[in-house]
Amino acid sequence: MKLYSYFRSSSAYRVRIACNLKSQPYEYVAIHLNRNGGEQYSDSFVKVNPQQTVPVVQDGTLVLSQSLAIIEYLDERYPNRPLLPESIEGRARVRTLSQYIACEIHPLNNLRILKFLTGQMALSEEQKLGWIRHWLETGLSVLERELAGEGDGFCYGDTPTMADCCLVPQLYNARRFGVDVARFPAIQAIDERCQWIEAFQAAHPDRQPDSE
Repeated sequence: MKLYSYFRSSSAYRVRIACNLKSQPYEYVAIHLNRNGGEQYSDSFVKVNPQQTVPVVQDGTLVLSQSLAIIEYLDERYPNRPLLPESIEGRARVRTLSQYIACEIHPLNNLRILKFLTGQMALSEEQKLGWIRHWLETGLSVLERELAGEGDGFCYGDTPTMADCCLVPQLYNARRFGVDVARFPAIQAIDERCQWIEAFQAAHPDRQPDSE
């Protein structure tokens, strides 16, 4: 299995965690999103993924993009160490949390959006950081309320799920952009539990072959 990835991509980070939790080996193929105008726009990569985004998983003849679809595929194809709960209710809850992070919080600090803000919109670096922090803090405030009653476990239950695969990269982004995550104790506690697990540690951007 090949994983086309960029070390700082939150979406690729999610998939790396999922693969590691499942002990699923993969060949890391680095796609640098900034070098040479963005390697995701190269003719060779567009043939792999017309969406021009990472992550992409190539498993045999199957090629998949979009991180949540990839994680659900991995969970069905390789059922060891499930990332979705057994119950219908549990799966719905985990999908709700995962999609909130991946579809509501993450897109507003995505690299393409940030480049547009400082490019066509001509925002200053300070204005861009203001945008990032505003939307991260807004999204994390909502997520904190969602997770405040989860007790001493993870996003759902007492083992990591797809939701935790989404949460940890988003906290990494928040810290990188100067958000005070101590304001979100439930989220921070879950993140700290995850950081004790080797599968999360090994997926960290600083431990990837293309890390700068």
